Amino acid sequence: MPLSHPILISLDAMGGDHGPPVVVGGVREYVRRNGGEGVRFLLHGDEAAIRAEVERLHLSEGLIEVRHTDKVVAMDEKPAQAMRRGKGSSLWNAIEAVKTGEAGAVVSGGNTGALMAISKLVLRMSAAALERPAIVAPWPTLKGVTAVLDVGANVESDARQLIQFAIMGEAYHQAVNGVEKPLIGVLNVGSEDMKGHEEVREAHAILRDNTLGLTYHGFVEGDDIAKGTVDVIVTDGFTGNIALKTAEGTARFVSTLLRDALTSSLQSKLGALIAMPALRAMRSRIDPNGVNGGPLLGLNGIVVKSHGGADARGFASAIRVAVDLARSDYLEKVGANLRRLDEVIPATEVAAAEDGDKVQ
Repeated sequence: MPLSHPILISLDAMGGDHGPPVVVGGVREYVRRNGGEGVRFLLHGDEAAIRAEVERLHLSEGLIEVRHTDKVVAMDEKPAQAMRRGKGSSLWNAIEAVKTGEAGAVVSGGNTGALMAISKLVLRMSAAALERPAIVAPWPTLKGVTAVLDVGANVESDARQLIQFAIMGEAYHQAVNGVEKPLIGVLNVGSEDMKGHEEVREAHAILRDNTLGLTYHGFVEGDDIAKGTVDVIVTDGFTGNIALKTAEGTARFVSTLLRDALTSSLQSKLGALIAMPALRAMRSRIDPNGVNGGPLLGLNGIVVKSHGGADARGFASAIRVAVDLARSDYLEKVGANLRRLDEVIPATEVAAAEDGDKVQ
């Protein structure tokens, strides 16, 4: 069942490139957009710096609780080092609040590797077959937003893990984007059944049989992501991360070309002035701050990663994702479907099938 109101969102106030100004500013922006009823925030970090921002932005004292710590996990700190030295840090304490049940979700813009490693250590995985959490990216498309996972946590994924990503992606998209039966696709080099490597074909065959009750489209290709052909796209973290970085780089490239073209002459500048409303609308569609907030799926708790360089508006978007997931039955639904996966396709059966394929 969804969490009862009010819910508490735990925030790593020292994470990201800007720390308390963006985190506290994100709280204010979230409240401005959504109202503060039923939601409170627990901020971990330097109390003096956090309180200064709370006062500057005139936030209600009843909205925010601050827990002081001097320890901070650096943005360039290695995950193994963060796990050894991180206990008592703002990042660790923020995650610990979810483990104890005090908070419904945690948001951090901090070190991604450290966030993933400490989250796995503190919260544990919800499925034994998952080595690491899967990172989901909300991807702007022509039809709205598509959830793409994994985008960097698991370099290689077998068929069973890809199916688990499909289960988690469906539940995430339902909770955050309100789509009752998300359409799922598996990213591949072609749409034909014989295309792709063994793990992709095996996952495709199982999902196509519809024994898990998911709404499955089939294989999708790279150009289908931006088209919005499906609601959820499943892939391994190696492929997903390359696709994400390529898309981000292409967006910056196009934006730079467009800006240069629109400022190259007086006539171009006048045209840009006339087209400004449309240009602003386009910028809003592709702005990463508008779709910020990538949950780490597969944990026994809700953890949302914000872009380290996000502004207050972007951090507010990550908070909204955390609130939506905390208010939903996301964890229960994923748990039930993973148990069903064990009943329908035992892990040993998938492993045996894959071993047989390799022998052939």
